[in-house]
Amino acid sequence: MCTSVNFLSTTGDYFLARTMDFDFNLDGRPVVIPRHQHFNSDAHDAGYDTKLAFVGAGKNIGSYILVDGVNEKGLSGAALYFSDEAQYSDQPQSHKTNLASHEVLNWILGNAESCADLANQLGDLNVVNSPIKLLGQAVPLHWIVADRSGDCRVLEIKADGIHYMTDPVGVMTNSPDFTWHLQNLSNYTELQPTPHPDRNYNGYQISSFGPGSGALGMPGDYTSVSRFIRTVFMRQYTEGVSSKNAINALSHILNSVEIPKGVKLKANGQSDYTQYRGYMDMSNLTYYMQPYDDQSISKVTMTEALMNKSVPTEFPINHSQQYQELN
Repeated sequence: MCTSVNFLSTTGDYFLARTMDFDFNLDGRPVVIPRHQHFNSDAHDAGYDTKLAFVGAGKNIGSYILVDGVNEKGLSGAALYFSDEAQYSDQPQSHKTNLASHEVLNWILGNAESCADLANQLGDLNVVNSPIKLLGQAVPLHWIVADRSGDCRVLEIKADGIHYMTDPVGVMTNSPDFTWHLQNLSNYTELQPTPHPDRNYNGYQISSFGPGSGALGMPGDYTSVSRFIRTVFMRQYTEGVSSKNAINALSHILNSVEIPKGVKLKANGQSDYTQYRGYMDMSNLTYYMQPYDDQSISKVTMTEALMNKSVPTEFPINHSQQYQELN
């Protein structure tokens, strides 16, 4: 269960941010995947290749699997849970790139230069119902991608095929499908940052109880449906800031959907919680990570040296200094 949001600074730069919400520690950390890598695949013996460098949060489970990041062309993306909705192919297909769902983000960031470029490559993609070793099952996922031009899209794979849709509100959460979330926004047309006007009922005047009443009715629970509504509202009305202050603004936006340990329990008693927040700067090719334990923010910026290395570079998180440059 996660939340993602695309954001434009007042100085013209785009950012993508996400919460990573899960019930056991995924132990992700910043990693730079250099150019021209070959990855083994859980879906097919041929594996897959990437040509572009990218940085994001990942874990080495035999090879690196990333769940969010930004590539050297400024395309960013994040994988989010899509339970009860995602449906993949049962078999690999010849003459296509066959991937497990958890490998799709690597392939996107490693090969697509923009949202439009990805659209041209999706015809070559076949996502196979193959398990990830970490969980022992295929992971139901959908993806949000955004680029420097402001283009933001959602990729979903369901029983009727691939859906690659423009995201006009720059927000994505989890199930139901993205089209449903957009339609559900119509139930919240009354939300606004200013108070509602006074009302008169047969001569009896009523007034709201002070500032903030414009947001009365905004859902406050942790379901994907409610997180979608809250994040669209926060993104729309949060005061614009320069690129220098965009990470701070995004951190405040995501505060509204961060899940503390213990407040969202599953039927088995395990607690979904926000393990970290990831922030992707598409102009400066920088990845920021804000872990749950101390909320400090560390960053990694891709350099030519990192992008041209022969193997990935992993960066341990230091919890002692805000905005620490990892190297």
